[in-house]
Amino acid sequence: MQILAISGSVRAASTNARVLEAAARLASASVDVVLYDGLETLPYFNPDVEARGLPPPVARWRAQVGAADALLISSPEYAHGVPGALKNALDWLVGGPELYQKPVGLLNPSPRSTHAHAALVEILTTMAARVSSEASAVVPLSGRPLDAAAIVGDPELSLAIRSALDALVRAASTPARGL
Repeated sequence: MQILAISGSVRAASTNARVLEAAARLASASVDVVLYDGLETLPYFNPDVEARGLPPPVARWRAQVGAADALLISSPEYAHGVPGALKNALDWLVGGPELYQKPVGLLNPSPRSTHAHAALVEILTTMAARVSSEASAVVPLSGRPLDAAAIVGDPELSLAIRSALDALVRAASTPARGL
């Protein structure tokens, strides 16, 4: 099973990326967590461009989403919302079938970041993804500059991530209702 892990941050030292790196380390042997690293290469969404043909970075993005059995997103909150780079990436999926009924889990490294989480649930649900509340978790890292290895080594944090991964695998193994 393949899970595409997407950090909503383009920062080099992103807490969200570290959480997803920890998830890749914590995944069972039968689960391949692939970290998406092209968020900042996507051009601004423009339906006119899409109508002429997908730019190569967008075609790669859509192919990776389409090939994944599930998505795992960890995103910061900027000004009570979803970061522009992540929203842009999601907008590029609106015109295609890649996200339809795809299971999605959300990891939130900041318990104070509730607006972006709610906005992501709304956006993804509107796009017909299957957002799993069981595969979504707060991984409380606020003020704790931990790398992926330290996150894996922390019993509370690793349990939250493992539980979310297990629920996401179950969601990906369960056919969507009505299909």
